[in-house]
Amino acid sequence: MLKHRGFPGRLAGTDFQFVIRRANPRGVTSITRRERYRDRKPADRRADTAFLQALWDHFGDQPFERGNLDAGRLSWLFEREVIAAEDPFDPASYEALLKLDVDAVRENFPDVVLDEGGW
Repeated sequence: MLKHRGFPGRLAGTDFQFVIRRANPRGVTSITRRERYRDRKPADRRADTAFLQALWDHFGDQPFERGNLDAGRLSWLFEREVIAAEDPFDPASYEALLKLDVDAVRENFPDVVLDEGGW
């Protein structure tokens, strides 16, 4: 499992996790699309925004390996802002390639700063 060095471990001041420390000994947690309803808590939306910002700052619009990124946090964004970068895609693999859908990020998370010159 690839560990993304320098990637934030969690949202500051909360227990919203962004990365995992070690591989799950019972098997890889699969990434699945989770529905985001309008009545989600503001803290959950802040966590999604911070996670997307960290993904952009770390990878930009390039494909990246799932590695130690938290499957639960990815699942809130999967098939919308985070999409598969390979075909066939294995949602239960630490080596699976993902990428940001920049247009979807701009539309759904206008607070995320997508500065193309920054990364």
